[in-house]
Amino acid sequence: MNIHTPSFFLNRFLLSGTFIFLAVLQSLAADSSYEYEELRRFPCKEARQAVAVDEDFFYVISNHALGKYVKSTGERVGGWECPEGEPLTHLNSGIIIDDKLYCAHSNHPGVPMTGSIEIWDPETMKHVGSHSFGIYSGSTTWIDFYDGHWYVAFAHYGNAAAEPNRDTSWTNLVKFDKEWNRKEGWIFPRTVIERFGEFSSSGGIFDDNGLLYVTGHHEEEIYVLKLPEAGSILELVETIPVKTTGQGIAWDKSTPGLLYGIHKKNREVIVARLKKK
Repeated sequence: MNIHTPSFFLNRFLLSGTFIFLAVLQSLAADSSYEYEELRRFPCKEARQAVAVDEDFFYVISNHALGKYVKSTGERVGGWECPEGEPLTHLNSGIIIDDKLYCAHSNHPGVPMTGSIEIWDPETMKHVGSHSFGIYSGSTTWIDFYDGHWYVAFAHYGNAAAEPNRDTSWTNLVKFDKEWNRKEGWIFPRTVIERFGEFSSSGGIFDDNGLLYVTGHHEEEIYVLKLPEAGSILELVETIPVKTTGQGIAWDKSTPGLLYGIHKKNREVIVARLKKK
């Protein structure tokens, strides 16, 4: 090969970039105070948005469909679906609370953004309730319940789904009481917003110590955040490299430290153990 040709220098540049990228990933893994260990993968056709977990089953969430799977085998034993927009358009993250499956829902990529919390009976997989925010604070993407309060993320985008004069920096987390009265709200730190790119936060869950584990739309990362002692900006504690590609995640509360997530492109649910080193 002629080392003076443009293709030679381009190949050298791309190769160098690859080594730098791998070195960054290795550095992140080495610096993390968490240990992430993948345990199992299950193929699931609904693995587009998120997964929720209870003692015996996991529930895989697509835009307007749900799948119920046995945790031990990955066997699909139930589900729910509707035609797009009739009545649901874009389901997002979900959680199991008090024997009910709660899912964040939005009209994404519609503008103006609207949102709701949709509720199912996980035993029968029947839709049993809804709480609508209407036009509120963005696109409803994830929900969790911690210390007697609901926490809901409202996303904003930097692409074709953006509202006028808004970008991802408008993404915010809102705390509600049990009757859905707003109590407090926060935005995300600039370093996390930059990792979201043109997308936003797709998942979020608290641990028992009040730390918040947040995912973006596609990066293989979890951002560990905490509520600030003062001010309105969540504080970034650290970033954990993982195998799930953004989207919604869930703790298996029957097995402490067991984390469920999805690989959207491969349509897989990934089960992993996440613990402090």
